[in-house]
Amino acid sequence: MSYVLSCESAADLTREQFLRRGISYISYPFSINGVWYRDDLGMTIPYERFYQTMKEGAETGTAQINASEFETYFEPFLKEGKDILHLCLSSGITGVINSARIAKENLEARYPGRKIYLTDSLAASSGYGLLMNRLADLRDEGMELEELYRWTEENKLRIHHWFFSTDLSFYIRGGRIPKTAGTIGQLLGICPLLNVSAEGKLTLREKIRSKKRVIGVMVDKMERYADNGTDYADKCYLSHSACLEDAEDMAVLIEERFPYLAGKTEINSIGSTIGSHTGPGTVTLFFWGQKRTD
Repeated sequence: MSYVLSCESAADLTREQFLRRGISYISYPFSINGVWYRDDLGMTIPYERFYQTMKEGAETGTAQINASEFETYFEPFLKEGKDILHLCLSSGITGVINSARIAKENLEARYPGRKIYLTDSLAASSGYGLLMNRLADLRDEGMELEELYRWTEENKLRIHHWFFSTDLSFYIRGGRIPKTAGTIGQLLGICPLLNVSAEGKLTLREKIRSKKRVIGVMVDKMERYADNGTDYADKCYLSHSACLEDAEDMAVLIEERFPYLAGKTEINSIGSTIGSHTGPGTVTLFFWGQKRTD
């Protein structure tokens, strides 16, 4: 390849998917009870064990990738004479793009003529991964780097993210849901429906009682916002945190409602970076549609 297509481990694809599509990635650090690890896509700590420790009360956290780590990651590609298109996890979730910008400035000064293109994906988890998958398609079809960068900027808001969780305790702990509202929600069996806004922020949209109903509402959201409605003919991704059966139930409904999908609905795990904040019990839905505007 004449250039490198790159992202971060929070795109929540599997190692095999990254390798097969020729997408490079840099890993976030995360911690369990004060011990730090690299998000190596579940190889060191399988996702089942990671979420089980959370259920047992383990304290988890994450840190940003710093500028020095980005330099170490980017520099070998530049030494090979390759430019880079790197997509960062949404700035509505983390400020990691600022570290990447520092690394870009330092390295472009050190390697005159080489370019690092940075994009704020305004996406997260396998929505970020769905975007990367499309960029790999366009690269493989021969799209040049500058054109691919422009395409990314013009189309990144077409990725829709909808998700719910059956366990609100981690959203409460992280301040994403007020404690009082979250506690009452738990008692009433409320599953909050959230999405990612046009600013790349997690946004509470509806409070829905019962898991079965919220799954149905998410499929309705896909019909409303997806390209061509029920004639949607592109890829659909789901990801989950230790609740595979819920994701599989949603996949059945999606495949019934959208008969022209490009292949089966793909189900991935929410990785250790995003999962440190969602905890177990979250299901997310991703698809292509009209640009997010709010």
